[in-house]
Amino acid sequence: MSELQVAELSKALRSAIANLSTDGETFEEVGIVTRVGDGVAWIHGLSRCGFNEVVSIETHAGDVEAFALNLMEDEIGAVLLGSDSAVAAGNKVRLGGEVLSVPVGKELLGRIVNPLGQAMDGGPPIVTKQRGLVERSAIGVMGRKHVHEPLMTGIMAIDAMFPIGRGQRELIIGDRQTGKTAIALDTMINQAKQKTGVVNVYVAVGQKLSKVARLVERLKQEGVMEQTIVVATGPSDPASMLYLAPYAGTAMGEYFRDNGQHALMVYDDLTKHAVAYRQMSLLLRRPPGREAFPGDVFYLHSRLLERSAKLSDDLGAGSLTALPIIETQAGDISAYIPTNVISITDGQIFMETDLFYQGIRPAISAGLSVSRVGGDAQTPAVKSVSGQLKLGLSQFRELAAFAQFGSDLDEATKHQIERGQRLTELLKQPQYQPLAIWEQAVSVYVVNEGLFDDVVTAKIKDAQADLLTRLWSQHKSEMETLNKGDKKFNEYAQIVTIVRETAEKVAKGFEA
Repeated sequence: MSELQVAELSKALRSAIANLSTDGETFEEVGIVTRVGDGVAWIHGLSRCGFNEVVSIETHAGDVEAFALNLMEDEIGAVLLGSDSAVAAGNKVRLGGEVLSVPVGKELLGRIVNPLGQAMDGGPPIVTKQRGLVERSAIGVMGRKHVHEPLMTGIMAIDAMFPIGRGQRELIIGDRQTGKTAIALDTMINQAKQKTGVVNVYVAVGQKLSKVARLVERLKQEGVMEQTIVVATGPSDPASMLYLAPYAGTAMGEYFRDNGQHALMVYDDLTKHAVAYRQMSLLLRRPPGREAFPGDVFYLHSRLLERSAKLSDDLGAGSLTALPIIETQAGDISAYIPTNVISITDGQIFMETDLFYQGIRPAISAGLSVSRVGGDAQTPAVKSVSGQLKLGLSQFRELAAFAQFGSDLDEATKHQIERGQRLTELLKQPQYQPLAIWEQAVSVYVVNEGLFDDVVTAKIKDAQADLLTRLWSQHKSEMETLNKGDKKFNEYAQIVTIVRETAEKVAKGFEA
């Protein structure tokens, strides 16, 4: 830009500011855009503006909305909610008078929306009776109850070893293409299959829209879309939209929590969310810290995930459960963003790349995964049969690595390795096929009790399928009783007898 152009722009801005102050309007409610670029507008004036308050910029193409993120002594930095092509220095800016909010309510169920609550699925415009704040303080300690109700994922490896409760925050972490989204998707499908009444909110942060479209199509096939809200942003969307998406989705989920219902939040994924925030922060001239992230990137995710909670009975006993997803690079869980989110959440499910390529899917690492809520959020039937499962599987993986160096093993070690191989086979589960409580309890019980010890390891899945089919066709009422899972497995005396007898018959058909 030449010196002449700079002088002209400076003169135009000074003139705009001078005229503004003589209009009877003050700098408290009105301001002037001084410079704009990369989705950020710097505004002189607006001394009354608050954090996250919406401002309206008057342009030749109509008003453009932005929200205030940087509040300084003589100017504010506002992030534009859309394109900056029409915004120019000298544009007048007015206070909106309210902080950023999105539509919330049952009207959003079955819809795909952007972070501002506008329809993206080609359907009619969404009209709701209420709006929810995008940024909101988390419920205090006295307004919460301990996590005790199970949120069944339908994935045996998780429900048996790393149970998730309503109100919990369980991180799904691993390299790209290791099945992280698949776990979240199966959990959403299971809520509809088991008729739990849990509302799903899936937030896609910077995901390919073709991937989101495939996911929505699958949810429709499985009959889950009627109880699901999808908040979608693509890679080409402005950083402001990627930043807002998880908060907007949480506001939509909080509506159900605050009305005594239960909601499940899936954030896919928070790594892209942190990168979008870093981009905005650097453009706002905030000082960069570790890995160029701003110093408050931990607060970015903690204030989001703290909003997930199991409410006290006085507040309606609703719940908001979070399944944030984090992508690692080459399995490095000690990087900045992964360690941040691990320390915020109540446990993590670590997806191991090596297991995935060995065909063990879901590729959940028994050693690095943990649930800090544990047995409190497990149905008694599954809990009673899976007590030693995690330890047994971890020990088997260690023994298997050791055993390949020598063949002289004692009988006890050989037996433990064979049992571990059967458990590993048993915990393999195809996508889109979540298991009911009775199916999980029966499957783990028969392997743990040695009823399938004579079955060839490669045939374990066939034997399991045969057993479950026979039990459901011949003893449906007993299996429906077991599906409540409200007692220890051994306390269902008649059912235990039926399972043992059926398992022995099935095992004979699959012996070596």
